Amino acid sequence: MAYDLITMGRIGVDLYPLQTGVPLPQVTSFGKFLGGSASNVAVAAARLGRQAAVITRTGDDPFGAYLHEALKGFGVDDRWVSPVPGLPTPVTFCEVFPPDDFPLYFYRQPKAPDLEIDAHELDLDAIRDARVFWVTGTGLSEEPSRTATLAALAHRAKAGTTVFDLDWRPMFWTDPGAARPFYAEALRHTTVAVGNLDEVEVATGVREPHAAARALLDAGVELAVVKQGPKGVLAVNSAGESAEVPPLPVNVLNGLGAGDAFGGCLVHGLLAGWDLEKTMRHANAAGAIVASRLECSSAMPTPAEIEAAVTAGAVQ
Repeated sequence: MAYDLITMGRIGVDLYPLQTGVPLPQVTSFGKFLGGSASNVAVAAARLGRQAAVITRTGDDPFGAYLHEALKGFGVDDRWVSPVPGLPTPVTFCEVFPPDDFPLYFYRQPKAPDLEIDAHELDLDAIRDARVFWVTGTGLSEEPSRTATLAALAHRAKAGTTVFDLDWRPMFWTDPGAARPFYAEALRHTTVAVGNLDEVEVATGVREPHAAARALLDAGVELAVVKQGPKGVLAVNSAGESAEVPPLPVNVLNGLGAGDAFGGCLVHGLLAGWDLEKTMRHANAAGAIVASRLECSSAMPTPAEIEAAVTAGAVQ
């Protein structure tokens, strides 16, 4: 069975405060949600009707059991989610200060289980056969995940659509300056690169959006997607087509899951064969919808919600 999407990378439990505008020491109650960018992208695509699976690892603990239950509840295949004895399932806290301040606190010590993905345990045939394969920059930050990620990409050899989410988290790297060669190696094997301005600068050394998109294309991808924050998103492909789409107006509650919703809808648009502008408009709308909600995974929008936002030109 070939999946529409297989993602590989981070998973964890998000504990988000149920009070907004309150510093973490004063928060009295939290909501528990599935988190982690690769897992959230799979959830977002599943919400849009795509058959999705995730390759990741959890602790052998109750939080790990919760994540299995959550993935299944969202319709994401968890067959490649395995426990790592002795390592706790990661937990992430955030503070919510709308519209644009959402500090994150990652608890991934002594090591996150999702960095223990081993190349010898990968189902390489399934990875090659998936219509879309999605990897992240975090997966390159430590071994054995780094070797596993690059091995999966090399085996896939650009079959179908292979997406590299640049996903730059400097706190996950013991030496952030060492990241670029691994990013360059991943780009050689991918057809789509997605990142914000900080992330494309890490990957290419270039921050100006159009120049960064060109640098990503020169590195070997066929489609470069550069998120520009308040200026919207720029997409440029190797055929010379481009689309620059402004953000959708929205009253932001929590912006943390917006990028993952964007990613899931990007996958949906690529699989549907949409043109660049339609894909970017719908992905922008998906991200804006999630930014208007507290949680990430359970906030992922349905096709009808995305269409309504695109038609209205704003998130109601």
